[in-house]
Amino acid sequence: MSMFLLAVLTLAGCQSQSSGNAGSFGNQVDHKIIGIDPGAGLMKLTDTTIKDYKLNNWTVQSGSESTMIAALDKAIKKKEPIVVTGWTPHWMFQKYDLKYLKDPKGSYGASENIHTVVHKGFEKEDPNATKVLDQFSWTADDMGKVMLSIQKGTDAKKAAAEWVKDNEDKVGTWTKGADKVSGKNIKLGYVAWASEIASTNVVATVLENLGYNVTLEQLGAGQMWAGLAKGSDDAIVAAWLPSTHADYMKQFKNKVTDLGPNLKGTKLGLVVPSYVKINSIDDLKD
Repeated sequence: MSMFLLAVLTLAGCQSQSSGNAGSFGNQVDHKIIGIDPGAGLMKLTDTTIKDYKLNNWTVQSGSESTMIAALDKAIKKKEPIVVTGWTPHWMFQKYDLKYLKDPKGSYGASENIHTVVHKGFEKEDPNATKVLDQFSWTADDMGKVMLSIQKGTDAKKAAAEWVKDNEDKVGTWTKGADKVSGKNIKLGYVAWASEIASTNVVATVLENLGYNVTLEQLGAGQMWAGLAKGSDDAIVAAWLPSTHADYMKQFKNKVTDLGPNLKGTKLGLVVPSYVKINSIDDLKD
């Protein structure tokens, strides 16, 4: 073989290898995972996932739920690859054709539940409201209907009121044994996730129908838990346990009371559009 032909074959081989790397999924998305607010437990789990799978050249871009959704929507309209942090229940799974990447190492843990939590002593301060909060329980399908209605443009309070009106039997199980009141105040904290906007507005509507004067306060996850612990907020229906909000529960466990799950079977992980060919977090490795 001549030296010229050998050089040509070597160069071609290098170009082929380089082209393959350039076409890797990681390069197509700039080795970037689009995330949500940096204080969220989901983001901490994603940082752990990157270490577990040795995705050393990957980064997680923090922002908010709305910026994440905007990036996802833009990519899907162009049928481009993208990886985002995701959770169920969420209306995006009803609007878009998405899939979770398999997590063979179990970095995101098992499914979680969403809990109702009140500040310590609230059970004695207002046993009537506590009864309603304790009996509040619904499904991902219930929540999905409210979320999708809001996403389509219905005001959150109106969407919640419509759902409550259409589900009187279920709501009746939440208010069973509770009394009507006259203008008693209650304050609910929540994070600006579509799921928590839906659930908090539904609970607020139910309490208002009983005569409560309900105030809603939108906060970051850490602020929400801190506010609950010091009593500036009375209750939340937005505690993702045992993993997502584990640090907050550990920090404030002596200042709050967990009334138990109001929705069972949530899921966290990395999400891609279904047209993307990869199927596992392992596939993110170059």
